Amino acid sequence: MATLRPTFDRTTREAIPIAGGDDAPMIRIQMNGHDWAILGGLALIWGAAFFLIGVAVRHVPPFTYVLARLSLAALAMVAFLWWRGQPLGLPRRVWGAIILLALINTALPFTLFGWAQTHIASGLASILNATTPIWGVIVAHLFTADEKITPRKAAGVLVGFAGDALMIGPGLFASLGGSVLAQLACVVAALCYALAGVWARRFRKLGISPLSVTTGQLVVGALMMVPVALIGDKPWTLDWPPAEAIAAIVALAVVCTAFGYVLYFKLIDSSGATNALLVTLLVPPTAILLGVLFLGEVISPVDIGGLALIGLGLAAIDGRLLKWRPRRHR
Repeated sequence: MATLRPTFDRTTREAIPIAGGDDAPMIRIQMNGHDWAILGGLALIWGAAFFLIGVAVRHVPPFTYVLARLSLAALAMVAFLWWRGQPLGLPRRVWGAIILLALINTALPFTLFGWAQTHIASGLASILNATTPIWGVIVAHLFTADEKITPRKAAGVLVGFAGDALMIGPGLFASLGGSVLAQLACVVAALCYALAGVWARRFRKLGISPLSVTTGQLVVGALMMVPVALIGDKPWTLDWPPAEAIAAIVALAVVCTAFGYVLYFKLIDSSGATNALLVTLLVPPTAILLGVLFLGEVISPVDIGGLALIGLGLAAIDGRLLKWRPRRHR
């Protein structure tokens, strides 16, 4: 039995025909209502993540924070599978792919963002994270057969990113260059997410469920962080964190990581990596809207303009609105 190599193979071309002789691709390039609902749910879940990370790393060193987050998320997923009576279902041949996924989708980007947010504001980190779909369009074009870049898709991503930049505000960009390593860490983390989104496509054609993929990557990611945290932070020498930091890490683990990644892999299965990565465009405006709804913050005309740009970008990427034509009667 051939083993999976943890590298991108351009000759295999991820979009294999669906069983039954049909030549249709394995994903829908154009998202349907169910896909958009998942994307919106992920935006709500991950919209609060950067705030929670900021709370956590204020009291817990980044390596220890990531270890705690991944360990709790892995325990939650293992317990959920046990409650459902569902086996992990990961054959030996896929563990190489799971290890690479855990590295580039959890351990490395979580650590990079956690460390970066000890040096830069959460808002700036979130807008740098919003470069993920730009990377995703490039990576998907290079390594897939059915998610090639188009002028419409590229323009939609750039317009959406411009909307994020407008909503976050020019004030945050005054610090660009002041913490170059932290900002570079966020960009590298965004690239990791883009690579992971394309890499994760392979698990559908192998018949592996999003629950199993999520559990496998979280368990492996937690194991990766054990020696890193023990050597880097020496957590046994640290003071016990306050209640708000513990609550933030638990919320990040159970809601933002375990449940969030189940939804994310389901979206990759149905509509592809490029569409799934659009969630990072929605994270900054979602965070702003949550502040308006629950913290009494005021939304400004600039925020409304940013939302309009993001909506325009998403409409361009989706394509249906631009293809609409009035029906002509004979």
